[in-house]
Amino acid sequence: MSPLLSLDSVTTYYGPMRILEGISLHVDAGELVCLLGGNASGKSTTLKTTLGIVRPKSGRVLIDETDVTSWEVPRRIARGMAIVPENRRLFGSLTVRENLELGAVLRRGQSLDADFDRVHALFPRLLERRSQLAGTLSGGEQQMVAMARALMSRPRLLLMDEPSMGLSPALVQQNFEIIKEIHATGVAILMVEQNATMALSIADRGYVLSTGEIVLDGPAAELLAHEDLRRAYLGG
Repeated sequence: MSPLLSLDSVTTYYGPMRILEGISLHVDAGELVCLLGGNASGKSTTLKTTLGIVRPKSGRVLIDETDVTSWEVPRRIARGMAIVPENRRLFGSLTVRENLELGAVLRRGQSLDADFDRVHALFPRLLERRSQLAGTLSGGEQQMVAMARALMSRPRLLLMDEPSMGLSPALVQQNFEIIKEIHATGVAILMVEQNATMALSIADRGYVLSTGEIVLDGPAAELLAHEDLRRAYLGG
C-alpha cells in the first residue's frame, strides 16, 4: 500500500537561510506520526511545506503518490489535508459556529449537519458555546475550536502544530485523549509537538529533526526507549 503522504528529499529555504535539508518522511493512511525536535529544528516548516504554505527549493511532496509540490493550499485541502495551526489562529470576532463553518468553506452547497454532529460529539462544550465569540473562550476551548474547524473539511490527513502549547497539564491530557479519538476514526495525523513523551505515547511512529535534518526515526515505542532521545528531549 502506498503512503498517504510522502516528503521526498525536501530542501526548503527562507530567503538565504536553509531550514530543511533533504528530509524524507511518510505517513500511511490512518497512521499517527509525530515530528519531534528542539526550537528552530524545522518542525513547523515541515508542516507548512506539506500544506503548500512554503514551497521547497528541491524535492517533492506527494499525496497518494501524486506529486503536489506545485499545488496551491486550497487544492491540497480539497485533496484531503487540514491543519490545526500553532496558536489556534481563530477569528476572534466571529462565533464558534462561524469559525467551524470556515473549516468547510471548500464544501459550499453541501449540508454540514452531519459534520456539526460529529464535532459536537467530540467537543460537547462547543455546542454550548456555539453562539459565543471565539476570542472570549478559554485557551482550552479555543484549541477545541481549532481542531473542530479542521475536521469540518473531512480530512484524511490532519496536520497538528503544537496542540498542547499554552495549555495546563490537565488540559494537555484532555487534549491528547481527543487526538486519540480523532485518530481512532481513521484520520491520519502528522503532529509537531514539544511534549515528546506525551506525543510518543499515542503515536505509531516518530521522526526527530535537528537543524533541518532527520536524525532519528522509528516506531514510537522504540523512540521512547532510545537513550539519546531520552537524554535530549525526554529528560532521562
